[in-house]
Amino acid sequence: MNQLIDCDGRPISIASTSAWEQKRSAILQAMQKVMGPLPGADRRCPLDLRIEEETDCGSYVRRTISYAAEANARTPAYLLVPHAALEQEVKCPAALCLHPTDDKVGYKVVVGLGGKENRQYASELTERGFVVLAPSYPLLADYQPDLEGLGYQSGTMKAIWDNMRGLDLLESLPYVAAGKFGAIGHSLGGHNSIYTACFDQRIAAVASSCGFDSFADYMDGDIRGWTSTRYMPSLKDYAAAETPFDFHDLIAALAPRLCFVSAPLHDNNFKWRSVETVTQTAARVYELYGAAENLQVEYPDCDHDFPDAMREKAYQLFAEVLAV
Repeated sequence: MNQLIDCDGRPISIASTSAWEQKRSAILQAMQKVMGPLPGADRRCPLDLRIEEETDCGSYVRRTISYAAEANARTPAYLLVPHAALEQEVKCPAALCLHPTDDKVGYKVVVGLGGKENRQYASELTERGFVVLAPSYPLLADYQPDLEGLGYQSGTMKAIWDNMRGLDLLESLPYVAAGKFGAIGHSLGGHNSIYTACFDQRIAAVASSCGFDSFADYMDGDIRGWTSTRYMPSLKDYAAAETPFDFHDLIAALAPRLCFVSAPLHDNNFKWRSVETVTQTAARVYELYGAAENLQVEYPDCDHDFPDAMREKAYQLFAEVLAV
């Protein structure tokens, strides 16, 4: 599949930015066809931020927190705050750091508290002056929300809503420069960042490592890995080549915002050549906006990893786009 389509499978015209803006909503509709509906404003309740533990990490403070993403449902997270923000009353850029699949330590991996190496992007971003929120992903490790009871059709949509409410939380903090944020993640965190940015324009910069290839190419068309309860169960109703949306649609939906993609040459989850096709297709929309430079793709010579050079490039891009 190498063309942009709407939720009914019709080709989307990208002859102009105005035509694209009229069609972009069809992609969001297609996402909700699979993920379930995005919660409305009625789900927004007081955030009721609770700080459960605080640790001094040298240049920053790491807080174990939870917040009310909706009534009767609290989301566990880490909030990392540079000392300069707390002591000098400066406003800092901020980002969501979304963790990869890890059913043992979960979101702890992005703050350097266990799990694999090269996943500590939350603590590294904070060391560079960012305020960071790192929420847990539903149905991994100790975060086990009742999706059905809360009215969700997928863990994916619950994660998106938790992330959006996380942005609300960041906006409420006096030491955060509100208005535009980053979202960064590896693997599960990579596509979680993309999904959230599609629905929330406050995300001005996305960095996705090992986060996707086309559904048609994923595991040679076997998309069962995407269909568990914590992801998108409704995808099992479609053949890989007939899903209502694919990643070229989603990357295009981010235009003209910054999107940095790291697609390793030896990733055994996602094929880099498929990523190349996806991003080349989406690049046509970026070009319409005169923002071709805002879609950047790298192909590091490694396996399913987020190596130092790729993380550093993401941080530099975030610093440029989110500069206060």
